[in-house]
Amino acid sequence: MSAGPASDAPRAADGDGFSDALTYSFGDPVAGLYGVARLGLADGRASGLAIVFGDGMPIAVAADGGVEADASSWDDVRAAGLRSTTVTPLTAWQLRFDGETPFELTFEATSPAFELAPANPAAVAGGMQGFDQVCRVRGSVGGAPFDGLGQRGRSWGAPDWERMTLARTVSAWLDAEHAVSLVAVRPAGSDDHGGEALATFHFDGDRANTPVREVAVARLSTTYDGERRQQSAGIELYVDPDDEVAHRLAGEVVAGTSLDLGRLRLHCAFFRWRMEGRVGVGRYDVLERI
Repeated sequence: MSAGPASDAPRAADGDGFSDALTYSFGDPVAGLYGVARLGLADGRASGLAIVFGDGMPIAVAADGGVEADASSWDDVRAAGLRSTTVTPLTAWQLRFDGETPFELTFEATSPAFELAPANPAAVAGGMQGFDQVCRVRGSVGGAPFDGLGQRGRSWGAPDWERMTLARTVSAWLDAEHAVSLVAVRPAGSDDHGGEALATFHFDGDRANTPVREVAVARLSTTYDGERRQQSAGIELYVDPDDEVAHRLAGEVVAGTSLDLGRLRLHCAFFRWRMEGRVGVGRYDVLERI
């Protein structure tokens, strides 16, 4: 797979349980504003989910499903008050939310795509593939100026929740040119991080020829509260197989909430991350089977 305009368009259904999604996430620690917006397509219908956090608390939540859709472009999809518009393919987009805390944001990609290929163990375990890009994000949220970082992601496939118990998506945007993105899928029968299939990507804009590399070995550890919501985390990265010293990230939650989504529960959180003198923000979501 190679990310291009064709791969960014909505996918034709490919078997039972197939779904397609476009996800934006964003954070501005100075303004204390964070959010996630997701548009989905499945069985000829569109769905939407938007969550906005202010000063650590959710200030807007909107969800909508079952909206009839016949879309050849994500620009045609509307749900939960969300609308995404392509300015330049794979480079710039506008995102609008007309809900309780409205926002208008422009996402400008600062990284190449992190591509989760079909043969990747995490893609096989989760039944999904796709790609993500780090973005500079500017605009307004609830009428307040927003100037931060974020990520735009595409994912599609047919996840089988009889074969897995949870999926994690972790992102750390240290600045516009340095980031880490991780996907972890825990198969049924496994009880901890050790049994998860991981795909981890390291974006270093200082490497002109290969700014994005898949990490050879990654280790994720997480602490939780009494409700099993993520509170802090650490990640060790051995980017190359022969690395003797790991890159280390440490993060703690700054905003979060939990939502029941039918047979699944979403623990959505934003973290403050630190890595080798850089301080940034990012998202850490856990989607688990109830």
